[in-house]
Amino acid sequence: MNENDPLVCVIDDDSSTRESLSNLLRSAALKVQAFASAQDFLTNWPLEAPGCLVLDIQLPGISGLDLQQELVGGHAQIPIIFMTGYGDIPMTVRAMKAGAFEFLTKPFRDEDLLIAVDQAVKRGRQMGQLNNKPTQKQPYGDDKLRSEISFSEIVGKSAALRQVLQQVETVAPTDSTVLILGETGTGKELIARAVHQRSRRKNKPLVRVNCTSIPKELFESEFFGHVKGAFTGAIKDRAGRFEAAAGGTLFLDEVGEIPLELQSKLLRVLQEKSYERVGEEKTRRADVRIVAATNRDLEKQVAAGRFREDLYYRLNVFPLRVSPLRDRKEDIPLLATYFVELLAKELDCPKPRLTRAGVEALQGYNWPGNIRELRNVIERAVIFARGGALEFDIPGTASLVDLTSFGPPDVDQAEPDQAAIPATATSDKNPGRPNAVGATFTDCTRALILDRLQATGWLVGGPGGAAKRLGLKRTTLVAKMKKLGISRPTPQIQPRRDKS
Repeated sequence: MNENDPLVCVIDDDSSTRESLSNLLRSAALKVQAFASAQDFLTNWPLEAPGCLVLDIQLPGISGLDLQQELVGGHAQIPIIFMTGYGDIPMTVRAMKAGAFEFLTKPFRDEDLLIAVDQAVKRGRQMGQLNNKPTQKQPYGDDKLRSEISFSEIVGKSAALRQVLQQVETVAPTDSTVLILGETGTGKELIARAVHQRSRRKNKPLVRVNCTSIPKELFESEFFGHVKGAFTGAIKDRAGRFEAAAGGTLFLDEVGEIPLELQSKLLRVLQEKSYERVGEEKTRRADVRIVAATNRDLEKQVAAGRFREDLYYRLNVFPLRVSPLRDRKEDIPLLATYFVELLAKELDCPKPRLTRAGVEALQGYNWPGNIRELRNVIERAVIFARGGALEFDIPGTASLVDLTSFGPPDVDQAEPDQAAIPATATSDKNPGRPNAVGATFTDCTRALILDRLQATGWLVGGPGGAAKRLGLKRTTLVAKMKKLGISRPTPQIQPRRDKS
């Protein structure tokens, strides 16, 4: 074993499991550091960047899945091998969808774990981003992409965003409860992180609770914890989210989804600042700062009898309203640039080119799914671009986002990003090309390729071929034709006429 050997972090609340796994990994010439909980891992972050995590999915306080989300939110690209003794299929699916590298069900063979660790470490080296502690530094340091008030995770400079961030600066140093309001996908969780990171509790945990995912029967256990034997299935003591967030911030995401009959239990803790674990009489102090978020109109929910008025007023001490993306479109160029760079690194692919025409097309859409939808559209484009110009398939629009990259040689492209986009040709002037109105990006791309093929007599390659006119390699054009179902029409043979 030497200093170049990768570090594997084992996180499991069972001491015998930690010891046996540590011994096994050390026998394979790996450095090992073991932790009893996710909170222990985050608080005592290793000095050396971990090569991978071997992580129990069922942990006290912050679960394995929650830790994974914490790392992803902090842009720490660490391969994770999940292990569980329950073999829970839905949980397995959640873990794999969230990006788990491997999932092992206890008991598993030593060889299976060693193989998984070896592959995970190799994958981590390929990703090349293992040296960033989460939430400390972002992978991109261009200050132009950040908010003007210097919040590392938040991108934009619009007046609406600046106003929210100024409010964050004001309320963060206090312990006041914050209620973040806004549509789905607007970045409410990033605002919650900003509040925590600017508070006096920043060195303590930020624990997120997704209120939509907690079954009614487990609500008290999830929030307040339980003792062994408190109910069927309670095989050991378990700390709740309030205890896990002790001294820090508890982020109640989608708080409007808590069932009405359970809201009184949360209200009592907020009022009395104390709680008891399920099955235990000992009262514990709730030393946490509450930040809540919702996409619902809680005033209307109160009026309809679906949300307790007294709980609403407990939460609505300092409201922060996050504007939808359609109301701050000046942030789209910065967000697009940021996401292109971020996704190119995450996907380990060449950085594609973002054109001015592409940005204008992005700004022309209203983004009902907000920043989350914008990221998804850009991610698809980055995957297909393969390092070339980005082409955005925007739902319900007719934007020819980057047909400038297909432009014919006679188009003035001294400023390629400003070149005219041939999306408005009428069917009378060119029957082969659809009008922009009502056409999809795929329709217009197909029509443009057909137009160039017809103009060149279906000559694909060569100096005067369609590929040259489109600015593409012959192989790229052939692949696009195959994908779009374009093939040369079969010549029709005219019947021979009898001269008589």
